[in-house]
Amino acid sequence: MTLSTAAPVVPLWDGPVPRSLGSSANDIPDLTPFLPTNATPGTPAIIIFPGGGYEFLASIHEGTNEGEYFQNRGIAAFVLKYRLPVHGYRHPVPLLDAQRAIRLVRSRAADWKIDPAKVGIMGFSAGGHLAATADTHFDAGNPQAADPVDRVSSRPDFAVLVYAVVSLKIGTTHQGSKNNLLGPDPDPALIENLSNETQVTPQTPPTILVHSVDDDAVPIENSRLMFAALQKAGVPSRLDEYPTGGHGFGFGPGYDHGTNQVKAPAGWLDRVHDWLKDRGFFGLVNGRR
Repeated sequence: MTLSTAAPVVPLWDGPVPRSLGSSANDIPDLTPFLPTNATPGTPAIIIFPGGGYEFLASIHEGTNEGEYFQNRGIAAFVLKYRLPVHGYRHPVPLLDAQRAIRLVRSRAADWKIDPAKVGIMGFSAGGHLAATADTHFDAGNPQAADPVDRVSSRPDFAVLVYAVVSLKIGTTHQGSKNNLLGPDPDPALIENLSNETQVTPQTPPTILVHSVDDDAVPIENSRLMFAALQKAGVPSRLDEYPTGGHGFGFGPGYDHGTNQVKAPAGWLDRVHDWLKDRGFFGLVNGRR
């Protein structure tokens, strides 16, 4: 296995950050790149959105560990630090950061030897809601924008949603994530718009979902509703349901939350990788599969 290392963080904006409330680390969203060694042009990329209930970022077992996994398989990975409601950044700021991350990675495809047509996203829990939102709310870019990055499409080429908060509707959502993102009395139209199972179209990117039946924090119905909508729209998709695993299992060290009760389903990330490879997003890269 190749030694995994992260490159220096890359701010999403070189200059002033839109909607910024200050200049602390919490006000400056960024990407931590995990770039394959000796990468050649055409490398696929995946941007990872850690979970944390829109309150904190679980950036190790839902970020760095996955970044290293993909890096060691010849795939460029980027862990996103997006701005959080706890620091004053409710919707739409996290989505603005997610869309900017997609545009930025695609705009720097030549620098990072990335295939701009193979830039996907992966999100966990509330980060999964952010990924599901980016999966269903995107645009082709603004060709008149002064910032060249804003001229680039924010549509991901594929999405991976892991025990994701998909819906914001009562009875299905994770109420803490919803409250943090939208506040105590959100507009019903906004709830509908950000219940992403209602926003799927035939243009939604290929999407794979992962969820445990015994998840007692984010009901598996979130993934089932999204999968049903994807199937109805004819979007290439798959739902990997596991009987056990609970919530927040992530990948690698750090996923037991100190309780020793959370055990990740064996091989779940390998199966995600293989599905994306079968779809043509991953493949023979740097002489490796």
